[in-house]
Amino acid sequence: MKMKIKNVENVDIFLDVVLKCKGKVELVTQEGDILNLKSKLCQYVALSKMFSETKTDEIGDFDIIVYEPEDMNLLFDYLISG
Repeated sequence: MKMKIKNVENVDIFLDVVLKCKGKVELVTQEGDILNLKSKLCQYVALSKMFSETKTDEIGDFDIIVYEPEDMNLLFDYLISG
């Protein structure tokens, strides 16, 4: 299941939620690369690239792929509660 994430203000909390997911959570880059968001190396690469593109303290829109329905609910809860 692919979902678009917008305006992540607190990256640490977002990544904590990702790590709580049971299945894979992948980020799709603008170039079409797929990065495993549970990997610290991939987190570093993806986030450094996104921050360098936005030139702000906030990350804009990006797509993620979630494989487990309960993980989708976990991420929805995070997005709704902020």
